[in-house]
Amino acid sequence: MKLKKSGRVDGRAPGASGRRSGCAKRVPVVMIVVLFMAGIGLFWPSNYYIRRALVHLMPKIDQYPIFENRIVEAGDPQSWPLSEYYNKSSIPDKYIGDFNKYGTVAYAIIQNGTLLFEQYWENYSPQSHSNSFSMAKSIVSFAVGCAIDDGAIENVDQPVGDFFPQFGRYNGKPMTIRHLLTMSAGVDFQEAYTSLFSPTTQLYYGNNLEKIVTGMKQIEEPGVNFIYQSGVTQLLAFILEKATGENISSYVSRKIWTPIQAEENALWSLDRKDGIEKAYCCFNSNARDFARLGQLVLNAGKWNGKQVIPQAYLTEATTAHNDLIFKKHEEVNRHYGYQIWLLEKNGLKIPYLRGIKGQYVFIIPDKNAVVVRLGHKRSDSEAEEWHYPADIDLWLDAALEMLDEAACEKISFSPHQAAHPAPAHRRSLLSAVLR
Repeated sequence: MKLKKSGRVDGRAPGASGRRSGCAKRVPVVMIVVLFMAGIGLFWPSNYYIRRALVHLMPKIDQYPIFENRIVEAGDPQSWPLSEYYNKSSIPDKYIGDFNKYGTVAYAIIQNGTLLFEQYWENYSPQSHSNSFSMAKSIVSFAVGCAIDDGAIENVDQPVGDFFPQFGRYNGKPMTIRHLLTMSAGVDFQEAYTSLFSPTTQLYYGNNLEKIVTGMKQIEEPGVNFIYQSGVTQLLAFILEKATGENISSYVSRKIWTPIQAEENALWSLDRKDGIEKAYCCFNSNARDFARLGQLVLNAGKWNGKQVIPQAYLTEATTAHNDLIFKKHEEVNRHYGYQIWLLEKNGLKIPYLRGIKGQYVFIIPDKNAVVVRLGHKRSDSEAEEWHYPADIDLWLDAALEMLDEAACEKISFSPHQAAHPAPAHRRSLLSAVLR
């Protein structure tokens, strides 16, 4: 075949191979430059939280050692009295598979002020620390009640602007402490647990809580929509610190943890060395001591006859604020009080503390009982009517069966009680309030 001097057998124009080779060489160079710039960005001080998130990934229940922590001192430790029927019952076999599936590490039941049952998994013990996650929000609320009783905060309708002037009025309506307590502040905080760039991730892995929280913007009228936002609880903690002149660990130790005679010191994780408590989460304690918080609610704020949290405040805290719209479901709020969740099951009204990984403290007034569950996971699905994580049914169903079994044992071992049965349900002051 006769070729022209400038022609090619493969039909490509002269120089095409060279141009492609040049492009091929430039692509790796561009990629290297991009990766280099991304690496520099990761080490930029403001991206500290991204580096930690990439290393540690999703939050875990035993992660407190990676953070700086402040001790919440248990200044008057006392053990729970053991029930006459302590650990005579066991978790019904039909629930064991799901207890394991969700990575349960502790399960405890208190009844009539005594420890009825406890069980631990994965080398956890009554002394093991585990993250509360958002159960800490309820502790912040209890501390607000104490601060009002002390006169450090005027009342729940005191304007937030008295403490942080940047949070003033929206359409002429002031943001108040009540709006923070009920998660109806109307700010732009985006609650997201799986996004690397969300403010929730920044709060958890970051080292400057104040910058994130004071940077929130008011975007709608407060007191209208219930929208769950961790940044709002953190703002409450900042207010508590300003009002009381103490860090929240010290205040909670003095006003709550010591008066309820917690057995062990708790650890509250900080954003940095000598920094600020991650008050919206990250209160590290154990099942027995978390149960004391439930017992305090059951006792209408009293411990050993002493009023720890004002009863009137606790009544409001465990009442659904149905003047709000639950924005996620576009329905009237029946589910939330002052940083504490509410549900109804089998005719029982149950306030409860709740954390993202399946941390729960359930208060069951009609059974004079408190149930604690700690673990690694919770269900991704929700109960249809009350919108709570579906695994809650598991923990409550197991506890209710065990409480019924204990009641039957009491009757069978007490001829006097069999002849003269006690009232069907022992009701605390809180039970009357909830009804």
